[in-house]
Amino acid sequence: MPQTSYDLFVIGAGSGGVRAARLAAQAGASVAIAEEYRIGGTCVIRGCVPKKLLVYASEFSQAFRDAKGFGWTVEWARFDWPTLRENVQDEVTRLAGLYRRNLDKAGVTIIEDRATLIDANTIRLGKTKAPVKAKRILIATGGHPLRGDNIKGGELAITSNEAFTLDALPNRILIAGGGYIAVEFASIFSGLGVDVTLAYRGELILRGFDDDLRAHAHAELERTGVKIITGAAPSEIAALSTGKLVTLTNKVRLEVDEVMLALGRAPNTANLGLEKAGVRLTERGAVSVDPYSRTNIECISAIGDVTDRLNLTPVAIREAQAFAETEFYARPTAFDHADVPSAVFGRPPLASVGLTETEARAPPRRRAHLQDHVPPDETHPRRQMTSAL
Repeated sequence: MPQTSYDLFVIGAGSGGVRAARLAAQAGASVAIAEEYRIGGTCVIRGCVPKKLLVYASEFSQAFRDAKGFGWTVEWARFDWPTLRENVQDEVTRLAGLYRRNLDKAGVTIIEDRATLIDANTIRLGKTKAPVKAKRILIATGGHPLRGDNIKGGELAITSNEAFTLDALPNRILIAGGGYIAVEFASIFSGLGVDVTLAYRGELILRGFDDDLRAHAHAELERTGVKIITGAAPSEIAALSTGKLVTLTNKVRLEVDEVMLALGRAPNTANLGLEKAGVRLTERGAVSVDPYSRTNIECISAIGDVTDRLNLTPVAIREAQAFAETEFYARPTAFDHADVPSAVFGRPPLASVGLTETEARAPPRRRAHLQDHVPPDETHPRRQMTSAL
């Protein structure tokens, strides 16, 4: 049974929340962390880690094709999706267990329940309805994939969340989007033998990256067999006995086995009781914070994707470190979000840091505007999650 009062209560046990909870506990604070799903968050459970394992698996098909030129004779090769899927999930379970053990070692109370705010210092647990008091509260609930509310029949599609645990690998898939998640999964599915079509409403994939990188990634995807349709996005998805019929905004119709929406991500702030505590949100629904990750309510802070600043797992971890340094070690620390590298594990993999050429060539005043502007609909390199861990 959890205590009724803590020095710190963390809502969300992803990479950032776990790091903050451990560091605060190691400083001598009484700490609880609540997670309603699984410890590990997006990166461990349904993001960086399982995605990178799928990337590794997808690269073998090209290695087999290249083997002959290096003197190898590959007589027979067969891919089995259930084996890969289960092995990946086993690794996810192992890592989630490590996170749990590290929290236990630090003396953090783990609460497997949904937690919402009653007021600035009070949390209510979902199962027991019991109120819990906390001197400080940290919101670290992460984000979720957008489903495209303007797509008729959009509920028939999957997102990156479901892509890791498909019952069977589709023969044909349409991926909607042009950001890094769309590009990475196009590379993964194509490498595993799936007929992949990528539909993107823009002219060139990976908006926000340097134009040379975008053009190269676009050309390489097509060279390796991915069909890219630009200037179009799904407007309707209908169920067929043999799969799904997708109608694009350019009136093109495609019959596929599966549709995956990779249309960006949004912060997990709904139904947390933030309004009851008076926490201010941004126009995109993210928790608004200052450079020290503090909200407008003195005792409430937020880190990671829920703040929608720079949605990278290593950034969430460093924000957690800065939060703990500031609040529990008497060393005020702000994380510098400028010039943080980002990566796209497509085919080939790409990495980027700093200004794009377009931004660098812009006049200083215009450059500042470009730096501040992060497109709200497509995943931008300064708002993405990386597989660096």
